[in-house]
Parts: sequence; structure tokens; C-alpha cells
Amino acid sequence: MYHGVINVYKEPGYTSHDVVARLRGILRQKKIGHTGTLDPAAEGVLPVCLGQGTRLCDMLTEKSKTYEAVMLLGTITDTEDTTGQVLGKYPVTVSDQEVQEAAESFIGDYNQIPPMYSALKVDGKKLYELARAGKQVERAARPVKILSLTITRMELPRVWMRVSCSKGTYIRTLCSDIGNKLGCGGCMESLKRIQVDRFWVQDAITLDNIQRAGEEGRLGELIIPVEEMFSAYPAARTLKETDRLVRNGNPLKPEEFEYAAAGDGEAVRVYDSQGTFMGIYRYEAKRRFFKPWKMFLNPEP
Repeated sequence: MYHGVINVYKEPGYTSHDVVARLRGILRQKKIGHTGTLDPAAEGVLPVCLGQGTRLCDMLTEKSKTYEAVMLLGTITDTEDTTGQVLGKYPVTVSDQEVQEAAESFIGDYNQIPPMYSALKVDGKKLYELARAGKQVERAARPVKILSLTITRMELPRVWMRVSCSKGTYIRTLCSDIGNKLGCGGCMESLKRIQVDRFWVQDAITLDNIQRAGEEGRLGELIIPVEEMFSAYPAARTLKETDRLVRNGNPLKPEEFEYAAAGDGEAVRVYDSQGTFMGIYRYEAKRRFFKPWKMFLNPEP
């Protein structure tokens, strides 16, 4: 079984679940999970976690992301992108400067109402399932954050943007909200995710190339080991007599390490005395011990 993370380039037409299903066939293992849904029409970075790496899914889902999008002003659709049914078309009479100011006004915290055509659940039903059945439900606005928004090109009614944002942000809803602020409506015409945490689009690998690597016995070259995902954290190694405790996932005192240095709440990579990666511990100064946070013990063969 493979353990780690692979940076997949999701091509248009695939759902995120399609990517996982095909990888299960290529890798011949079931324990695989993706780190954040991309719409079928969208493309770009989709980190996929394998084996023990699936314990990283929630951590990567929380990370900020960067997108390149094309906003089409003057068109309103039921999905907030051009794959949906057109509900209205309006003249675009605003200036480039007005578009710039409206778009940049969304930088920072803002409350975003999720689109009906999304995978969020209400009473156990996915919103897009309700939308396809012709039902509309009340959706509460959710706090999101636009970390940066840069317009890279403008040929009205089209606007090319690069957006970095918090988890849970819908770029098509952002396009719709900008259009509404301008009074002409808007939707998203295309979307490419170019970055998730340490993963960048220039390093992402298509499914066809992953399959080819599998046929050539090179899959291991494409997979980032779990341990490497935490390379920014300082390392700590246990004493030989403490190995039993760390292998059982027990909290550890500073004196139970050969070396370990961390401030309150800080994380360290923990290895046993033989140098085997065990997991991530966080230091609790008040209780004066390191507490397990993410453990990666006994990987399946």
C-alpha cells in the first residue's frame, strides 16, 4: 500500500470522486481521499491522500487556496457559472475602474451565501440534489476570507482574476456577488486552482501520467511521504526506554526525549530512538508534556 500525498492535476470533466476512483484502480488500493472538491468543469491542483496519508485530509482541507478565474459580467445563471441555465442577461456599462474597485472591495472577511448547486448538505441532502429537483432552500451566509484578489486582465464583459482565499470559499459565488454589486450581474466562466498549501499547479500530474508511471514502476517517485508534509516542524527523538510509550501514542515529558524543544502549542516531528517517524506532538507548557496530535503508527503493508 502507498502512503503519502500525490499532487493530481484534475482535468475538466472529472469530478473529484472520479479522480479518487481512477486512482484506486491505478494504485490497487482503497484507502484514498481527496482534500477539497473541485467542480467538474474546473481544473487544477487536487492533492490526494493515500494510505496513512488520509489522516492529513482534514489538515489540507483547512489550508488556503489560490485560483485563476474568468468572470463574465452581465450574465446570471442558476449555478453561478456558465455551465448552468441562463436566468438573465444585462448590459455591462461599468468602467474598468468600477470593476476594479468592486472586486477589490471583497478583499478581507465577508459573509458568503453558498450556491444551491454545491455539495453542502441540508437535512442530509446535498444542495445540488435539491436544486436538480427544483427545490430552493434557505442557506445561511458563512464567513470566508479573500486573502488577495488581483485582476490580471480585463476585456469587458470578461475579467481575469487571481484569488487567494480561505477554505469554503466559492469563486463562482464571488463572481456573482461582484456582478450584483456592479448592478449587471455576473457568473464564473472558467476556474483553475493553482495552489493548495505547498502544492502548485506546475508540479501537478495528470491521471494519464500517473497511470503511465504505474506501468513503468515509478509511482513511488510521484508520492510525497507523510513525514515530508511536516518538514517545517522541528524534529524530536525519544530515548530508547521511551520507545514503548511513543509507539502506544502516549503523552511524553521533555526528559523522555533525547532532544525536544518547543514553545506552548508548538508542534514537533517525533521519531523513536531508531529514527522511525511516529507522528506529530504538540507541547502543552502548563502540563509540561508533549501531547499526540497526528499519529502515523503501524502503516499497513
